[in-house]
Amino acid sequence: MTAVTTPVSTERPTPTARRKGRRAPVLAPLLFISVAVVLFCLFFLWPGALGLLYSFTSYRGVGALRFVGLDNYVDLAGDPSFYAALTRTALYTVLAVPAHYVAALAIAVLLTSTAAAGKSAARVVFFLPWLISPIVTGVIWRWLFGENFGFVNVLVQAFGGAAAQWQTDGTLALIVVIIAGTWAGTAFNMLLFIAALRNIPRSYLEAAEIDGANSWQRFRRITLPLLGPTSFMVVLLTTIGSMKEFAMIQALNGGGPGTENMLIVQYIYRTGFERANIGYASAVSMVLMVILIVIAVVQLRFDRKSDLS
Repeated sequence: MTAVTTPVSTERPTPTARRKGRRAPVLAPLLFISVAVVLFCLFFLWPGALGLLYSFTSYRGVGALRFVGLDNYVDLAGDPSFYAALTRTALYTVLAVPAHYVAALAIAVLLTSTAAAGKSAARVVFFLPWLISPIVTGVIWRWLFGENFGFVNVLVQAFGGAAAQWQTDGTLALIVVIIAGTWAGTAFNMLLFIAALRNIPRSYLEAAEIDGANSWQRFRRITLPLLGPTSFMVVLLTTIGSMKEFAMIQALNGGGPGTENMLIVQYIYRTGFERANIGYASAVSMVLMVILIVIAVVQLRFDRKSDLS
């Protein structure tokens, strides 16, 4: 009986076939990211390039572009209103970031505690402010802290106290803005901290408890250091968000009283849209962008050094 053998092909794949095999894995990722790349170019790169172009012109919203070189930046260097808005923005950021951090971390610790009850309902309650538009948030807190019609002053007067000047006193107005911003922005940071707290191994805390560490010592020595990466992300995002705060403050008090609490983005808005000085406002926007990039880079360097130490 004769055995039949099947001939084995020794032909090598052609260069065209090899190229097709290499091209298939490359095209799929490009297709997946194409939409994101288009949106990034359309809503970030193009407006940024246009703003940079306008910053070298005296463009007022209509008509042809007239290039003025670095005149806008030279004028900006001697503009006291710009420095006042930038200083107030820095003050607001310095006060708002710790408030956001402490509030979000405290709520997250409470909601992940084994002794807490009704945690599901509490998560919904604390997350609701994040779903509200910043403009609506400003209107809500304007109703609460209005001088003549605000609910807080009505309660104070009902108990025999004097109505506080929440809108005509610059310091009180800034305090209201910080409280409103913390109330609105805590939810997102709270979710980040909840996810990080759940990833901490329980064995670490149990071992420390066996060694005699109390709740505060376990939190300070174990929980807080392990929350380092999340804390860095929260501080970075909150800093950038505070520097760019606009809609909530605009609806709450318009940067008042007067221009005392006008932050840098409000200054850009008023300069560009109310005074129709698009070129000068674009120069301020470019300066703000550089400041935000510097802040992000410094924080990243600081976080990298803390990881290496």
